[in-house]
Amino acid sequence: MRFVFKTSYLQDIRLAKHGGHVFWYGLLVLVLLAAPWTVSEYWLAQLTFILIYSVVGLGLMLLSGFTGLFSLGHAAFLGVGAYTEAALVGIGTPFPLAMAAAGLVSAGVGVVVGLPALRVKGIYLAIATLSFGFIVVEVFARWESVTGGNAGKNVKPPQLLGWSADSDLSFYFVCLAVAVLATLAILNLLRSPTGRAFVAIRDSEVSAQSLGIHLARYKTLSFAISAALAGIGGSLYAHKLKFISPDQFDIIESINLVLMIVVGGVGSVHGAFLGAIFYITMPQVIALAKDVLPPAVGQAPGLQGAVYGFVLIGFVLFEPLGIYGRWLKLRTYFQIFPFYRRGMFKRQKSFLKSDRLK
Repeated sequence: MRFVFKTSYLQDIRLAKHGGHVFWYGLLVLVLLAAPWTVSEYWLAQLTFILIYSVVGLGLMLLSGFTGLFSLGHAAFLGVGAYTEAALVGIGTPFPLAMAAAGLVSAGVGVVVGLPALRVKGIYLAIATLSFGFIVVEVFARWESVTGGNAGKNVKPPQLLGWSADSDLSFYFVCLAVAVLATLAILNLLRSPTGRAFVAIRDSEVSAQSLGIHLARYKTLSFAISAALAGIGGSLYAHKLKFISPDQFDIIESINLVLMIVVGGVGSVHGAFLGAIFYITMPQVIALAKDVLPPAVGQAPGLQGAVYGFVLIGFVLFEPLGIYGRWLKLRTYFQIFPFYRRGMFKRQKSFLKSDRLK
């Protein structure tokens, strides 16, 4: 087990807590930089999708995992960013400006959704965001002059000053750079007073308000930042697929995004990436399993949805901390063996009397 003795405040707020963090994350960056020359074209495309969904997952993780606000319409923000990117790139806007505009437009839509949602919470907030998702998809389908309607819309490759990321290799590095910047931004946000306010709201709104935290302001801000990251991910998603249509951003996609962060581990930045890996690789595993399963099961329609449902139920019941939580338990088990105690990671949550009466 590693013990870190802190001797200064700057050491306490440092991103890399010890040399092990620097080594392992540095090695991970080197592996990702070398990936285009070590994996096949197919797996490079899957890795690109993982980076894109990781950016979206970071936004949803900030909203649900760190602020405690549940959203079932997050695919709508993904779609807003994708269509904004497609429209701006189509008229010749440079890629960085178009992507920034996609994030800003999605953030504005997030504020519009967040303001009415301030009066509801829990399942009612989920219903409100679900309704918003239906409305946005219908707008995509009806606003044919901008979105192309149900016929869809083609997306040009990202361009900047004559340079075009029209190959899988160049676009992979674009996605990698965006994912790294988004991760650093979220990590710095979470260790700031704003991030600590988000966590306080998640743990107890009454306690947070008694400490002087403005609930409406910080909830709206969380919605805006989360939507902005989803919009940025949507802009990359549009360029990767080169074609977008309203049915790509429906309620099923929103549920898949929730599944992604639950399986990865709600309340951890690592969980966004682990959930994205699960979300992208699971269909491949199911496709391979179809060859060994009985035809009545392997060829049955809705097999993937059934597997996703069982996986979600299993994690909620037996591993609510997700894949990252399981890794923490395994690491702790081997670090302190044979003194590991059952229930060591069981969350102890204290409630105020006003919380218990809600």
